[in-house]
Amino acid sequence: MTPARRTHGFRESVIRGMTRLAREYQSINLAQGFPNFAAPAVLKEAAARAIHDNINQYAITWGAQRLREALARKYEQWYGLTVSPEREITVTCGATEGMISSLLAVVNPGDEVVVFEPFYENYGPDTILADAKPVYVPLQPGMPLDLDRLRAAWSPRTRAVIVNTPSNPSGRVLSRPELEAIAELCRRSNALAITDEIYEHIRFDGEHIPIATLPDMQNRTITISGASKTFSVTGWRIGWILAPAALTDAIRKVHDFLTVGAPAPLQEAVAVGLDVLDADFYRQLAREYRDRRDLLYAALIDAGFRCTPPEGAYYILSDFSALAPLAAQGTLVSDTDFSIWLSREVGVTPVPGSSFFRDRGEGGASLVRFVFCKTDDVLLEAARRLRGLSSGPSNRPLRSAEAATRSGLQS
Repeated sequence: MTPARRTHGFRESVIRGMTRLAREYQSINLAQGFPNFAAPAVLKEAAARAIHDNINQYAITWGAQRLREALARKYEQWYGLTVSPEREITVTCGATEGMISSLLAVVNPGDEVVVFEPFYENYGPDTILADAKPVYVPLQPGMPLDLDRLRAAWSPRTRAVIVNTPSNPSGRVLSRPELEAIAELCRRSNALAITDEIYEHIRFDGEHIPIATLPDMQNRTITISGASKTFSVTGWRIGWILAPAALTDAIRKVHDFLTVGAPAPLQEAVAVGLDVLDADFYRQLAREYRDRRDLLYAALIDAGFRCTPPEGAYYILSDFSALAPLAAQGTLVSDTDFSIWLSREVGVTPVPGSSFFRDRGEGGASLVRFVFCKTDDVLLEAARRLRGLSSGPSNRPLRSAEAATRSGLQS
């Protein structure tokens, strides 16, 4: 018995695998992008209240009425986008389900989908599961989008482009001219923009511009976001999709048969958060993440990594080639070997950079990704451990299990 061919082109999530490795070595988990601090009290109280009020059965398949209406109000307030809660919003089991539901709904076998590289590891498998071909365009940390490479990647078979801004793992926030260039290609070829905007409120430089707000783009854009990162509730799995009514009809059919619906009481709680938390909450969110970014960035530079401060999201993609322990023949170890070594010997777990490149390719061979969605005490302890990299094994600081536990998912 053999599995379906569509499963041969990808493997299990490396990110989630590194969390399991962190648990095994009692290492600080700077691999998987979940916060180790509490969600806003108003959301937790609203979730408990919804459960006690017996909102525990299926919500409407495409999302609770209250949440869809709250989302419509927020997108009008934030970006001036007018969206129908009845015909153009679908609530999903996280933004990750939003992406696969969207691709399955709008992409045909043999179509091409433009993906910026490095990319969040789900985009490649999602495109393959939709029987389409990913076409990659580089988008490096701190570097502008190469518009000539982008135009060259476009073909008559291009059906869609996946736009992730702020970007995981590069940390890029796409500028208005970059987004306008993408929009022009979409308009010219009648292609779709499928956006992952899950980090829209975690920005340090630049402005978040939904591509749907550009001229003649709302009718050809599928906008995906969710509550996970903004409200520090990655385990709740509440995401959403905004799309034109005709595309929403197709997306809702796929979503229905993939998951039926997202958790009903948690949808109510997210609706409360959207309604109650004001602009000060979002400003404070960005300020606190900036402080965490600066703390980890300084620690990585001090330890000998080469990296660029991200403009948004909460990841730092770092080059370890000046630090890697030497293999037996004097060659540098792979990114996977280095990540395992760092987790086991130093007690800090990253993600191998190659997992964000096509076919686990050469582009990430000297890279690892660290997250900074952790409390200061955890980041400071990680910084202390990383400082020992340049001083050699004999001077490496002692480790305690407490910091690993505080970093999350260890018990």
